[in-house]
Amino acid sequence: MGRLDEIDLSNRLSNSDYDKRLAAAQERFLELRLHLGGELGEGKFGPGLLVVMEGSDAGGKGGAIKRMVERLDPRHYSVYSYSKPTPREKRHHFLWRFWTKIPGLGGMCVFDRSWYGRLLVERVERFATVEQWTRAYDEIVEFERSLVLEGVILVKFWLQVSPDEQLSRFKSREQDKLRRWKLTDEDWRNRDKWDLYAEAAEDMFERTDHELAPWDLISGEHKKWARVQILETLNQRIEEGLKRWEG
Repeated sequence: MGRLDEIDLSNRLSNSDYDKRLAAAQERFLELRLHLGGELGEGKFGPGLLVVMEGSDAGGKGGAIKRMVERLDPRHYSVYSYSKPTPREKRHHFLWRFWTKIPGLGGMCVFDRSWYGRLLVERVERFATVEQWTRAYDEIVEFERSLVLEGVILVKFWLQVSPDEQLSRFKSREQDKLRRWKLTDEDWRNRDKWDLYAEAAEDMFERTDHELAPWDLISGEHKKWARVQILETLNQRIEEGLKRWEG
């Protein structure tokens, strides 16, 4: 039984609980973000904050990110969405294209997809050789450890939905002209390889979960539950990171 099987996809929140917990979590996150950015307290920069969002296609990453930054000043964060590398990026080490976007002290970035593409889509679709993606486990862990030790709080989320829920969301997007752009042929192809992606994800959790940047797996089956869980967990991870930074 893998970690994906252990996620309880039945969790949900009532509308009233969602409103209360979301508001409280957003308020706390705003406070923590201002503290990291030197806008509260002694006015000194804290560690940078990097939030990595991975998960099932149509798992709710975009909606979760929207609620995450909803209370923040847009000058206080950046969101980057990663897909396949450009021809120029392919000429470099696979981590190269992420380096310049890593937040410095007091900064904040959200990565919608990340370097974990090498262990997921590049592995499954054979865009990387077996040697390349096998080597990448240790490369990624050492990369992440170096970031945290130099002053970045790195928080990694995986949002999981069931195949039935994913299909429902695909069809909903397909029928909505304002959201149809979010559904691609690649999404349908990936769906046909559900088991291969699950196997790749399990190997990824096993080999890239470490004490400085553990994985947090969240049920995305019910969007309100997922959004609250992500914010509450994020606040906890920031508090842990601040203790490490200040200790």
